[in-house]
Amino acid sequence: MEFTKMHGAGNDFVVMDARNKTQNWSELAQEMSDRHTGIGSDGILLVLDSNHADIRMQMFNPDGSEGSMCGNGIRCFAKYVVENSIVAESDELRIESAVDIHQVQLLKSNGTINRARVNMGTPRLKPEEIPVDPNHRIIPVGGNPSDSMVRPFNENEIVYKWSLAVEGNGMNITGVSMGNPHAVTFLNTPINEFPLHEVGPKVEHHPLFPDRVNFEIVNIIDKSHLDVRVWERGAGLTMACGSGACAVAVAAYLHGYIDDNVAIRLPGGTLNIAWDGKGDVIMEGPAETVFTGIWP
Repeated sequence: MEFTKMHGAGNDFVVMDARNKTQNWSELAQEMSDRHTGIGSDGILLVLDSNHADIRMQMFNPDGSEGSMCGNGIRCFAKYVVENSIVAESDELRIESAVDIHQVQLLKSNGTINRARVNMGTPRLKPEEIPVDPNHRIIPVGGNPSDSMVRPFNENEIVYKWSLAVEGNGMNITGVSMGNPHAVTFLNTPINEFPLHEVGPKVEHHPLFPDRVNFEIVNIIDKSHLDVRVWERGAGLTMACGSGACAVAVAAYLHGYIDDNVAIRLPGGTLNIAWDGKGDVIMEGPAETVFTGIWP
């Protein structure tokens, strides 16, 4: 099977044309993504036909679970389908994911696609949209983080500054869904000193989040710059997360920390996010080909 290894800001993927092919994609994702015995990636992206858009993207995480949306992946995917003549060459594509149809604008340098701008859709903020489990509701900030209470959600309530205690680490989280669930926390201490490799999996599997969750930790640099690290659901520590960067921008805007355009610096590179507090989130970032090969 022919594949292309790609990355967006260090978030790397194995991309394949899966049209008219039958495989156990979950099992294959685990084998290919293994960084010791496989190709090594943060997941695989499959090209499929669409009845509703120009093309359809399906993603599987390194643990074999299916991903609902991938912001860095969709930029790589768009570059792949154009450069491999799977779709007609165009400056814009409509790409179907598991959650929506996304408008993707391809950007070139010296005639080569190296960036893309993606409409990531409208953020979802209500508890049932993220989702969070009301049976594991945690008290808002100001209470004892180790306590919890169960009560109905208010009609217009959002998951904003909820206290969460994991392995002795107390934090305030803001919940955002970008088609997949995110929990964002803002730290006063440097994010590189936070034990994300220990706390991340505990947050991902916390009973508050019935579908698990992506976890982002953030340092505020100024009104237009944020530093971020990510623990991704089904993937672990990654160099970047496109939907996570969007969720961080939304949470930071709701807190009043940023203006409506922000550069988010992740370990693998910088993503630019625009959101004015209403409507769709727009993400722009790199898309690069690493190498091609054949999986035996």
